[in-house]
Amino acid sequence: MSDASERVRASFAKQAFMQLLGAELTHVAPGEVDITLPFRSDLVQQHGFLHAGVSAAIADSACGYAALSLMPADSAVLSVEFKMNMLAPAKGAKFVARGRIVRAGKTITVVRGEVVAVGDDESSKVVVELLGTMMTVRGKGLTD
Repeated sequence: MSDASERVRASFAKQAFMQLLGAELTHVAPGEVDITLPFRSDLVQQHGFLHAGVSAAIADSACGYAALSLMPADSAVLSVEFKMNMLAPAKGAKFVARGRIVRAGKTITVVRGEVVAVGDDESSKVVVELLGTMMTVRGKGLTD
């Protein structure tokens, strides 16, 4: 396992919000991170679909960690902005947020994310697309 992968995994383990949601880090590679969230009835909106805020949280984290995986070891990552399109109702047995790097710069990294709803029969459908910007932070007292 690479140092970057270990750093991503260690940082994710500290994210209390991801733990609260029940999200798991399921794939880490340079410039790529997947986070999987099993369906939970307490995370839905009034129509029974996964709440958009939950989709945003897992997609943002997957993209942030994808960016962190390519940053220098002494860096931390912060989200600067993102735009999210909800393409279909988020209904499934589990949800996989995939964060991928579009372009990694010295200070700013552009990321693309998606959330895929996976059914009991393993069928899948992209329900969210995200485009975002992450910032490399150095020397501000942040760790991971």
